[in-house]
Amino acid sequence: MRGDATETPSILFLCLGNICRSPLAEGAARAAFDARGVAARLDSAGTGDWHVGRPPDARAQAEARRRGIDISDLRARQLVPEDFRRFDLILAADAQNLRDARRIAPPDATARLALMLDMVPGRAGESVADPYYGEEDGFAATWSDVRAVAEALVSDASG
Repeated sequence: MRGDATETPSILFLCLGNICRSPLAEGAARAAFDARGVAARLDSAGTGDWHVGRPPDARAQAEARRRGIDISDLRARQLVPEDFRRFDLILAADAQNLRDARRIAPPDATARLALMLDMVPGRAGESVADPYYGEEDGFAATWSDVRAVAEALVSDASG
């Protein structure tokens, strides 16, 4: 994050529609930070606006529930320029969303931009697979990726 262990990390998870990968990442991160008793400001967004106001995909909710996490209260929203000043770190699920975020970023952006899996040792440059057009087992693979990201983030934040 910013390197100051006394600061509360603020992290935005980003994917295309904010109904699969980024809400799963937000849910995994909330659970990981809560389990360690580490305060963090966490949110998720999409680069597109197709699903604004909608809950996460039912399959994403089911996968989170299987892990004991309820993400049903989350609602999709679109990335906005203010996010680049409100968050320390914006983590994109894939290279296209990272490029789109860089394009949207205002000149006075302070957030660091990276891929989600850049946080996981040995996974830098990899994308979190988009399970939207696949079968339910794709959501389990996505969960595995975002859970690894969450664990790496909370380990970094807790020293």
